[in-house]
Amino acid sequence: MSDTDLGTMDAGQLRLCFESGVASPLEATRAALERIDRFNGVVNAYVVIDREGAEAAAKASTRRWREGRPLSHLDGVPVSLKDLTESRGLPARKGSLTESAAPCERDSPPARMLREAGAVILGKTNTPEFGWKAITDNRIFGATANPWHTGLTPGGSSGGAAVAAALNMGVLHQGGDSGGSIRIPASFCGVFGFKPTFGWVPEWPRSKEASLSHLGPLTRTVPDAARMLNVMGRYDYRDPYALRGQPQDWGEELGEGVEGMRIAFSPTLGYARVEPEVIECVRRAARRLEELGAEVEEIDPGFESPIRIFNTLWFTASLAVYREHGERQRRLLDPGLVADAKRAERLSALDMFYALKERARLTERLEHFNQRYHLVMTPSVAVRPFPLNRDVPPDAGMRDWEEWAPFSYPFNLSQQPAASVPCGFTPCGLPVGFQLAGGKHDDTRVLRVSNAYLTAFPPSFPDALDLARGDSAG
Repeated sequence: MSDTDLGTMDAGQLRLCFESGVASPLEATRAALERIDRFNGVVNAYVVIDREGAEAAAKASTRRWREGRPLSHLDGVPVSLKDLTESRGLPARKGSLTESAAPCERDSPPARMLREAGAVILGKTNTPEFGWKAITDNRIFGATANPWHTGLTPGGSSGGAAVAAALNMGVLHQGGDSGGSIRIPASFCGVFGFKPTFGWVPEWPRSKEASLSHLGPLTRTVPDAARMLNVMGRYDYRDPYALRGQPQDWGEELGEGVEGMRIAFSPTLGYARVEPEVIECVRRAARRLEELGAEVEEIDPGFESPIRIFNTLWFTASLAVYREHGERQRRLLDPGLVADAKRAERLSALDMFYALKERARLTERLEHFNQRYHLVMTPSVAVRPFPLNRDVPPDAGMRDWEEWAPFSYPFNLSQQPAASVPCGFTPCGLPVGFQLAGGKHDDTRVLRVSNAYLTAFPPSFPDALDLARGDSAG
């Protein structure tokens, strides 16, 4: 078996190789590192690559498999962590010139759980500074490029993880999502991304706006996402918001199909402006779900745009970041983050009180809606991927990323599970994803329908040969 074969396998296939002795974790890790060597210079997905640590972990895993005592089904599987996530022995620069390059002394919950399961941590993936926006560039590591067209953004803030997933530079990739930061890059890169119910994947240290932040996987397949959640989707006491009650097996419903699923299809949520090419692609996916046996009704949930609610919380978090830095460090911060912080200075305590009150009403509205429909289906993002180093599409008349990503942050406000599922391409060859959101704790249902769709309509991935030559795909 060649390294190239191993480099394209999912976690389930690798486990079978390890069990049978056809291939070892060390060979799989070297195949993943070889893919990073081939592609990362073009796309800049990884900002830290831990070759020595990965090889050492892979050798230990190889010994365990040979002795018939693997730590878990993920033992020896290559994974990545977002650069906002602390991992012992690796720096966490968080995309910021203000953060230390010294190795972290502790593991965050995802890093600890993956390490204890024997997964091989390859390194850290790129993010905008402190994850503040929905594209992936920063002043320390530069921009991450979309693997389908390297002149375009992959989205963000988990853009490095999404690109690594699209190119299989490692198999499982951890992201974070406070307003769409898993689902947006998943859509722009043509991979699967899942934001679990708030509190089911523990996070520590917590992000500045802790009540919005969800951690989850970006992968090529839904079963791989479930495999990753079976490890890191467990309680950790260090997270003050952590909840118990996670599924014993996050993939328990994956084979059940969509028969009887009532899906509310809302192309605009009643207020969003969406590019026609995106709408058409998602509408086709809705018809396909009907063909698979789901009951799909085009209907809006019936709430106004919650952008003001979200921005009250989001801008205030930026202000907290800004004020925690001294004057010299403030000059190193992303000007966009600083601009958001300045806008928050005009907000009052009463503004925050009403934002939280309206957030509760939105959550109530969505939870009631989910009593009539199992899932809500929308586009994942309202626009196609646009040029690098821009916060908004050119000539769009927009100021904030929330304007072109109106579908994702409502489900952070409600803390409900939501996924981005790849569903095809625009006429010019750029990926499009649709979003599936469920009621709180309906995570396995979201995964089930996502898997049924992708099993029936398998996604395509970027042409690795073109990318290795430095060509732009698409």
